[in-house]
Amino acid sequence: MVGLTTIGFDADDTLWQNEQFFRLTEQRFADLLGQHTDAGDIPARLLEAEKRNLAAYGYGIKGFTLSMIETALEMTGGATPGPVVKQILDWGRDMLSHPVETLPHVRETLEALAGDYRLVMITKGDLFDQERKLAASGLGDLFNAIEIVSEKSETTYARIFARHGDGPDRAMMVGNSVKSDIIPAIAAGSWGVLVPHDLTWAHEHAEEPAAAPRFRKIADLSGLLPLIGDLR
Repeated sequence: MVGLTTIGFDADDTLWQNEQFFRLTEQRFADLLGQHTDAGDIPARLLEAEKRNLAAYGYGIKGFTLSMIETALEMTGGATPGPVVKQILDWGRDMLSHPVETLPHVRETLEALAGDYRLVMITKGDLFDQERKLAASGLGDLFNAIEIVSEKSETTYARIFARHGDGPDRAMMVGNSVKSDIIPAIAAGSWGVLVPHDLTWAHEHAEEPAAAPRFRKIADLSGLLPLIGDLR
């Protein structure tokens, strides 16, 4: 692609599995809490708590764990048994130490691009956990820069692609979230390449910007190199 110098990659559910562990824990939480309350839709109440707490806790497992505890207390009128709280904390610790499972075609795609483009990992979430997953993935040496941010916005992408590249108009963002990876990157002037994942957190759902000239969609990362070639 003429002018492209920098490619940003989301991490969770783009480079490695993530959401499936949240879904599994959410189901366990709903099954356990359901034994102590019939106050309503437990997953819906948990999602409300997660959204409400983003400004305080940010994205990631720690905020998710605290939101489970808050939901349990709310739905039991403050009478959540101690063993339930302990189980929630144990689940959170288990998630924070879970092995990293990279997604198909990640390593070979990054290796093929690394010599020709500046690669930047751009991810939200807890700093320690994202650093842990990057180290465990073995992908760190393939990136020129790592950016762990509190939120992904048009301003975020403009700043990162100016810092690590030649500006957003000569950059591309690749990720699985339309809301966080695609729409704000395109708004900043970059290309936005959607790589859908089977599981995406409800908070990240948004309408695909199908009419945007710089929007593209591929089935998996094996399609990224051909896409870049077609755009040259």
